[in-house]
Amino acid sequence: MNLLIKPVLTYWLYQRENATSWRAWGGIQDKNDLTKEIERIRAELKDLASKADFPIKVMPLSCMEKIGGKSEMKEIDSSDVILIYAASGGEDTLRDLISRKPSIVFLRHRSGPLYLWYEIAHPVLIRRYTDMPSQTWIDYDDVVVDDYAEVLWRLRALYGLKNTLGARIISIGEPWGWGVGKKAVSLARLKWNIDIKTVSYEDLNRRIKEARENTDYVMQAKLQAEKYLKQKGISLKTDRKFVVNAFLLYQVFKDLLREFKAKAITVSECMTTIMPIAETTACLPLSLLNDEGYLAFCESDFVVIPAGILLHYISGKPVFLADPTYPHNGIVTLAHCTAPRKMDGKNYEETEILTHFESDYGAAPKVIFRKKQEVTVIVPDFKGERWIGFKGEILESPSFPICRSQVDIKINGDWKRLLKEMKGFHWIMAYGNYLNEVGYALDKVGVKWEVI
Repeated sequence: MNLLIKPVLTYWLYQRENATSWRAWGGIQDKNDLTKEIERIRAELKDLASKADFPIKVMPLSCMEKIGGKSEMKEIDSSDVILIYAASGGEDTLRDLISRKPSIVFLRHRSGPLYLWYEIAHPVLIRRYTDMPSQTWIDYDDVVVDDYAEVLWRLRALYGLKNTLGARIISIGEPWGWGVGKKAVSLARLKWNIDIKTVSYEDLNRRIKEARENTDYVMQAKLQAEKYLKQKGISLKTDRKFVVNAFLLYQVFKDLLREFKAKAITVSECMTTIMPIAETTACLPLSLLNDEGYLAFCESDFVVIPAGILLHYISGKPVFLADPTYPHNGIVTLAHCTAPRKMDGKNYEETEILTHFESDYGAAPKVIFRKKQEVTVIVPDFKGERWIGFKGEILESPSFPICRSQVDIKINGDWKRLLKEMKGFHWIMAYGNYLNEVGYALDKVGVKWEVI
């Protein structure tokens, strides 16, 4: 879904008066100044839209001396975020705007005519004539001076949040949470409004049997498996039949996604129940779906799934849900059997197709992650109150006797502090640095964010 951005310029035009202070700070003093500023903003918004690497729609610019008419307010109320150019204008106007929607207040220092609110945004708009923030609508991070790159990453965060809140996900088997059971499911619904659609294993069994009896499905699975195994960078180290069965299961999952109009799926009993039903493991089908732009997770762990959805939409890339290990000497190992191959969203990483480790059965990808790649790692807590994040660097993809896709990460931060601050269990990793965006989004839903 596009992020709908409503730009609003707030201003006053002043009339000279004799022997009195008749104007406030700021470079927009008359209609000529206003016209030039409108042209400047429109050009900047066009440039902003061209640089966005996520779907946005910039609505027409509105100019307000005070809160506008019905048509303007209808546009404002239908938007996802208000981008306020606070040149001048009364505090009542700004307060009315920021109380309606998430807002980013853009101020000018050197990028154009200096804005009045460059002087008073902190004491008046945020602190409300006190020494601490005294309203709930806007915080220090919601104000940007001159820099559109700062605007863009905030918009990226809000895009990620918009697509996470209310996201629909299919759970094969009963959803739960590692270590906390149904509490995680209730929390995901309450805090993130996650729309969980449960499909029983009996239903899945029926669907797989129907797929096996469908000659077109079987033929398509064989062709897809053959084409996949011929891809550059793929090496097969398990029985080919497991790969064929994986593509049949992949087609069943795709049918479910279309049927439920969902972009995400997770498998609860992926290490037990699904194997005799599918005659393979869910590892490879989930990896394939992640590479196609879906969200596909193992274990139905709703402690971590909201973090996976959020980081996926913020980064625009597949994410890796993984088991963490014990941080030591600035290094931590992450591993699981469902890693995407297209971790940068464009290019396939070299991959071996092995068995799932714990069962030594089925087909699971061992993705060779890119050395020296910068990564974002999220560590969600069981209570959904305080998430930890850190930036890392991929050292190598070792071959320990653990889950097949595994990565040693250099922790770019205080690893001893990470050791003491770790919460929950499963972690989420993505290529790139998105720590700012994650923290900005979490602030909007009341989750504390701690960067190591």
